[in-house]
Amino acid sequence: MKVGIGLPNAVPGTSGADMTDFAGRAEARGFHSLGTIDRVLYGNWEPLIALAAAAVVTERIELKTTVMLGPLRLNAVQTAKQALSLNELSGGRLTLGIGLGARGDDFEASGVEYRDTGEKLEAMLDYLEKTFADDRVGPRTSGVPKILIGGHADASFERAARYGHGWIAGGVPPDQYAQMAERARAAWSEAGNEGEPHLAGLAYFALGDRAEQDARDYLTDYYAFLGEETANMIAAGAATDPDTVRAYLAAFEEAGCKELIMFPCSSDPAQADLLGEAVG
Repeated sequence: MKVGIGLPNAVPGTSGADMTDFAGRAEARGFHSLGTIDRVLYGNWEPLIALAAAAVVTERIELKTTVMLGPLRLNAVQTAKQALSLNELSGGRLTLGIGLGARGDDFEASGVEYRDTGEKLEAMLDYLEKTFADDRVGPRTSGVPKILIGGHADASFERAARYGHGWIAGGVPPDQYAQMAERARAAWSEAGNEGEPHLAGLAYFALGDRAEQDARDYLTDYYAFLGEETANMIAAGAATDPDTVRAYLAAFEEAGCKELIMFPCSSDPAQADLLGEAVG
């Protein structure tokens, strides 16, 4: 299983220097990919801009939105051009992970009705597919970005089989992941695709002297919209020591995950070094 690391683009207070230092250390430590989280009404960096910053200070590491909120991107052609530009800037390292989004206030702030989100996402994916095939839009000497589809419903697995090269899940434990991965593989096969889909997942970590405090402070704030009990449960599930990191990696690999992206709960670039030491 490949191991990626999330940029701290959704950790409040992250500076540009934090972002680029984090990216450089992640590449130096040999991580497979850099991921980003997407929100509207939060103090986070926009995912494609965060990855652009990472692109200019790295050469090898893959860049992934994990995930970008598709229905909120009203101009899908413009988003496609941005993605093509970032893919070119990075030398063909971009994968667009795209999902629905679950926060009604993000939709309201974006001027998008919070209904028929699946239809909105599929309309965006259709536009992306057509734009990527149209060589009049955007630079493309490095090809076009790959697509990952995020989500937990049957429709998500079907979309992954139709539009993407794989599926990504966030916020589920390894036992649930194993069940979903099987459904993703079944949808892939039923769609007549060859080979196996790329199966990816997310987990949170915080390491060092402030590990538990960092996890609690960040995750209870980020997930406050789900209610105090759920936010506390998510915070308690973060890996806060090297042994738990390694246990998570083993459990997700056993569940069929091909790439696990570990997201930090702190903007301190040293977290990339600490995770690299834990992974070994």
